[in-house]
Amino acid sequence: MDPRELAERLTERDLRILIHLAESGEATPEELAESLDVDLGPIMRSLYWLEERELIESEEETHEVYELGDEGKEYAEEGLPELRIVEVLREMGGEGRLEDVLDRAGVPRKLAGPVLGWLRRKGLAEIKREDGETSLVLLEEEPEDVDQSVLEALAAEGSASVEELARRLEMDEEEVEKALKRLSERGDVLRAREEIVKKVRLTERGEEVAEHAPEVLERDWITELKPEHLREGTWKEKEFKPYDVKAPTSPTFPGKRHPLKEVIDEIRRIFLEMGFVEVSGPLVESSFWNFDALFQPQDHAAREMQDTFYLKEPDEAELPDEKVVEKVRAVHEDGGDTGSRGWGYEWDEGVARKTVLRTHTTAVSVRKLYEVEEPPLKAFSIGRVYRRETVDYKHLPEFHQCEGIVLAKDVSFRDLLGILEEFYRRMGFEEVRFRPAYFPYTVLSVEPEVYFEEKGDWVELGGAGIFRPEVLQPLGFDPDVVCLAWGLGVERLAMLKLGIDDIRDLYMSDLKTLLELPTARARR
Repeated sequence: MDPRELAERLTERDLRILIHLAESGEATPEELAESLDVDLGPIMRSLYWLEERELIESEEETHEVYELGDEGKEYAEEGLPELRIVEVLREMGGEGRLEDVLDRAGVPRKLAGPVLGWLRRKGLAEIKREDGETSLVLLEEEPEDVDQSVLEALAAEGSASVEELARRLEMDEEEVEKALKRLSERGDVLRAREEIVKKVRLTERGEEVAEHAPEVLERDWITELKPEHLREGTWKEKEFKPYDVKAPTSPTFPGKRHPLKEVIDEIRRIFLEMGFVEVSGPLVESSFWNFDALFQPQDHAAREMQDTFYLKEPDEAELPDEKVVEKVRAVHEDGGDTGSRGWGYEWDEGVARKTVLRTHTTAVSVRKLYEVEEPPLKAFSIGRVYRRETVDYKHLPEFHQCEGIVLAKDVSFRDLLGILEEFYRRMGFEEVRFRPAYFPYTVLSVEPEVYFEEKGDWVELGGAGIFRPEVLQPLGFDPDVVCLAWGLGVERLAMLKLGIDDIRDLYMSDLKTLLELPTARARR
């Protein structure tokens, strides 16, 4: 494109940037923002656009930047200890007893040695010993201290490089560097860090376009069609500025639900569409419903304190009617009427009464089975569960589970696989397979896996099976009743759909990260 024609397509801000760079040679984005009186954000967008069109080029330089530490902030406000001593000596007539001078200057005894050293090195005072008395004698009454000037400049700027301090103080950079070196030797006075500075300059093509920038800015054309142009008809007499539809704009973030909430809503919608009803249960649960009713022995490792959150208050929960409790006792001790041998131990009702934060939503399912008089039933639940997990990239002590059950006389293991395959297909995973597994309260048991193309691998997404007779018969169901059951970790599914590798990212309160996360449905 001809340089003049390209200049006509640039925005006023782009043109002003080119003119500034043509005059200054190079500049940082911050300098451009200050010079053109424009916020840094729009300047960065213009620079990105101009660099994409090869009108400017940029390079990054690493500078050491200094800022004040805690002691430095104190010295910037109250003055360096040696300068405070000079002030006290001047008030005392040029000489004073060492202890008195230190006290009046507010210099702690532990700093006396270093401060006296600085007084000598700067030629501000000398020590005099006479008749067993140690005194300080003033040598320089009104010192111009570069160190103090640097501290005050940093206090005003917040942080600055050697070059910036030299410009502000109108000093040689070498003199400023010496002052910074001296201050760096004094505890937490200065803190240095590296800062990357970006500088931009015109390319050869940019220089050609910049030559036409002034005349383009002077053109009286319409850059934005307004109501008065239409009302007064002035648009007929003026020229419209060419508009580049590919020009970058600032990103917009429309309102959206939290990514994890979006995944939960999608799971809920799919199960409702498949004819399930949603059920819920308490977060604080009895060990009876959380463990015992699911045929999990009372000495099982998962019930230990290191795996489960037990409550101090309330420390006990009510149990259901005595008939159900006795049937659960029987299946644990000798299998009851199920044909099982049970676990062969003496079941303790006190252990079953202990309260816990529920460790799985299966407790919701078994409660619902207790409430149902007879099949059929298709139900699901989504809720928070709690386990004593060590926090890392894939574990949290609090997370979500989704649980589902189908209770009927005419369902089979094949129906379970079909339901799960349909669910995962609707969630966006076309390839589903099942691996044999073991769970204490189901038989047969499987782990569903989906093929995740971005990882090029199969990923396990839950567990499923058919509830054992030891679970169903104490709740009053006949032996010919079957209950299909499954559960999955919602966060694990969300991580796959959102393309994140750390579960903690789902709970961080960083607005920028949440805004930039893709929606779960966008990755289907």
